[in-house]
Amino acid sequence: MLPLRASRSTLSAVALAVSLTACSAQAASGPGGSPSSPSTGAPAAGPVKVAVVDRAAGRPVSVTASGGTLASVKVADEDGVVLTGRTGAGGSRWTSDRRAAPGTSYTVEVVSRAADGAESTTRSSFVTPEPKAVNKLTLAPGKNTTVGIAHPLSIVFDLPVTRKADVERQLKVTTSNATEGSWGWVKDWSGRDRVDWRPREYWKPGTEVTLEADLNGTDSGGGWFVRDYRTGFTVGAAQVVEVDLDRQRLTLERDGRPVRTIPVSGGTPGGDKRSWRGTAVVMAKEGTINMNSETVGLGDAYDKMVDYSVRLTWSGMYAHAAPWNAAYFGRANKSSGCIGMSDEDAASFYASVRVGDPVEITGRDTKGVVAEGNGYGAWNLGWEAWKAKSALA
Repeated sequence: MLPLRASRSTLSAVALAVSLTACSAQAASGPGGSPSSPSTGAPAAGPVKVAVVDRAAGRPVSVTASGGTLASVKVADEDGVVLTGRTGAGGSRWTSDRRAAPGTSYTVEVVSRAADGAESTTRSSFVTPEPKAVNKLTLAPGKNTTVGIAHPLSIVFDLPVTRKADVERQLKVTTSNATEGSWGWVKDWSGRDRVDWRPREYWKPGTEVTLEADLNGTDSGGGWFVRDYRTGFTVGAAQVVEVDLDRQRLTLERDGRPVRTIPVSGGTPGGDKRSWRGTAVVMAKEGTINMNSETVGLGDAYDKMVDYSVRLTWSGMYAHAAPWNAAYFGRANKSSGCIGMSDEDAASFYASVRVGDPVEITGRDTKGVVAEGNGYGAWNLGWEAWKAKSALA
């Protein structure tokens, strides 16, 4: 029973509460326990016993009544945020729609109704234990951005997620045109757990996407979530970049029509300097950056400032200006794994592409297919294989 006045240590316990009893008059005016004036109505057939039977973090809050029914239940945290819920079992049980969050103080106000119609009010409070670890996440793309037709909705978690199904159930994606898609769990290049929502096919231009991640009170297995997340983005024009490494040619298509063809030089065949193949996605337009071969396991092959750099993978494959390789553009693959082009072509390409544009790379001599977690490589899986990576599949 939840007493009207209880110590924090008692209230933070996870054990079931014993009943709060209220007579036909209002039982108490607040947590202080000061009695209100007795009712002048007809006496009740018997007292209604009200109990908060589950008040543990990570579980819905449940309230029961014996000897009567529940007329109304209000559960709110210290910030006034109310846990909505619904009544079942003939009006004798109420369960919140959301789970109780860890490290949170809740007040419970219940109006119960006896068999003769007399109503009474009971009030109580409880505190859930503080979480031992808090999990947080990083969302991509950024809120209110416009992205290319291949950008997935991607979530990277700070701490391990061993209860993937519990987490995935709290993630709701809404699109403006009922796009078919699925979540899939991958290991990010950083080694952290990640879940991406990918459409069955590339997004339709103009699609508006929203995510409601109602994670507050969810245990990921590696830590608790203590807040909800919201984000949304819009899909821009239909652009596809095709890179043919066998012909050393890059073609930018817009709405299915080629708008520019650029001679390029890809990764050197026959070793670790080969390029990746498959579908990559433009991750970022990083401009002028320092590229050091030692950071990608190629020894001291290069260390230079590179202009118009467009990131394609976490492992270090870019499309960028490479004037030192001018003799090979359109003729041979002689780079250290990136897609190089002239300064003029790189400037034009950089200005034209958008984060989220797909880059479809073909070639006989490559180091393999872009993996799902190496940037946004989900498009290299067939639809059924991708759906199977959902924790709810």
